[in-house]
Amino acid sequence: MTRNTLGVRKSFLAIDWILVTALIPILGAGLVTMNAFTGDSLLFDRQIAWIGVSFILFFLLSFVDFRFIRRTRVVVGLFAVSVLVLIFLLILAKATKGSRSWFDFGLFSLEPADPVKLILILILAKYFSRRHIEIAHVRHILVSGFYAFVFFALVILQPDFGSAIIIFLVWLGMVFVSGISKKHLAIVFFIGALAFSGLWLYAFKDYQKQRIINFIHPLSDIRGTGYNAYQSTIAVGSGEILGKGLGFGTQSRLKFLPEYETDFIFAAFAEEWGFVGVLMLFCLYGVLIWRILLHAMRGATNFEMLFGLGIFILFTSHFFINIGMNIGLLPVTGITLPFMSYGGTHLVTEFAGLGILMGMSRYRRSAHKDLSKNELPGV
Repeated sequence: MTRNTLGVRKSFLAIDWILVTALIPILGAGLVTMNAFTGDSLLFDRQIAWIGVSFILFFLLSFVDFRFIRRTRVVVGLFAVSVLVLIFLLILAKATKGSRSWFDFGLFSLEPADPVKLILILILAKYFSRRHIEIAHVRHILVSGFYAFVFFALVILQPDFGSAIIIFLVWLGMVFVSGISKKHLAIVFFIGALAFSGLWLYAFKDYQKQRIINFIHPLSDIRGTGYNAYQSTIAVGSGEILGKGLGFGTQSRLKFLPEYETDFIFAAFAEEWGFVGVLMLFCLYGVLIWRILLHAMRGATNFEMLFGLGIFILFTSHFFINIGMNIGLLPVTGITLPFMSYGGTHLVTEFAGLGILMGMSRYRRSAHKDLSKNELPGV
């Protein structure tokens, strides 16, 4: 057997087929829910095309040896390119629904905020993996926070509040798992809380306070800002135990539920499939999250472990916030449900994250050390 053949076989063995098996019905649930309400098959066809592209990228990345990405110049380059793209987006992109979040290329649109989340995970994994001995120092909160804040600020200016929240949660989650002093982190949050309190008491006007209250409690204004959340909770509740059946979700079919292909696809699914279907869906997501966490724990070095944990944080944040806003527990922020919501950029980014994780699994070891004889020089 040739060396190339052995390499291909090893790459296929490194792919987590349990994870892939859990992904397929999740993707299918999104497709059937989407197709049941659109009337035409345009979004359905486009989503199938994006799934095909995403799977190709996933398998290609699974063959890549990602030890090169530990190099400082690679990570710094990714950060610089990401910042430039986000700046160009604010300058060049056309406003759509009051937001400059996409580059429109005609046949498809690109939303840079999605791959930026993945790049932030790589940056933080690199930063924290090289400083595990001195990680308790407060400066690491500030330096890592700077990287996240640059992305956060450029995304919030679009404005894309949902993606900004995810960027913050990715940073916060990776700070916690990196071993940074929780006392120092608490001090930083205390200062932030004091600053917000001062703004609330002395700076915000009454109408600004009301907007914040409506955002936090959307169901308090069901005829205005809370309309989407209210219709979503109706859709979820009306599914009851067994659901109304595929294609018979009245909230979605009669267009009461907005954005049922993207932000509120879970509500549309729950209305059709009921509690039983939702329970099965949650089990599939549970398998997906478990496999990601398992790969993170088996990482070859601290870098691979932290990257895997970052992917875990990214997906769980998207999952819980999307479900929370679909059932009226959290504000509506435009956050998609992983692998189910319509959209090419987020789907490609999610599969890219998993593909990189599979690629890293090819050279994992049982012992977790930050440096190894296999690491590239100059890191």
